[in-house]
Amino acid sequence: MTVSPAALAQVKRLLEKRGKPSAGVRVGVRTRGCSGLSYTLEYADSKSAMDEAVEQDGVTILIDPKASMFLFGTEMDFVEEKLQAGFVFRNPNEKGRCGCGESFHV
Repeated sequence: MTVSPAALAQVKRLLEKRGKPSAGVRVGVRTRGCSGLSYTLEYADSKSAMDEAVEQDGVTILIDPKASMFLFGTEMDFVEEKLQAGFVFRNPNEKGRCGCGESFHV
């Protein structure tokens, strides 16, 4: 998994605002939505022995071991538009997305 400079900057801002020490943020997938899977992003208080880690510019992105096969080759980005802002995952393994864009399938 790769992380764009914009995503790194946003993760860094979020970790600084959190107000307590963190190991980083953990990216995963959960069964949810009309297409089956949805990306998750949460604060990580500690690194699990099975987590894979992407460390860049002092920021650690942990990859949930159950999600690594779904995230192989994925780019994590942060996009700001006029009416919305959020993390975007560009995943070459996706075979399709639901109409609302909240879930995907592989």
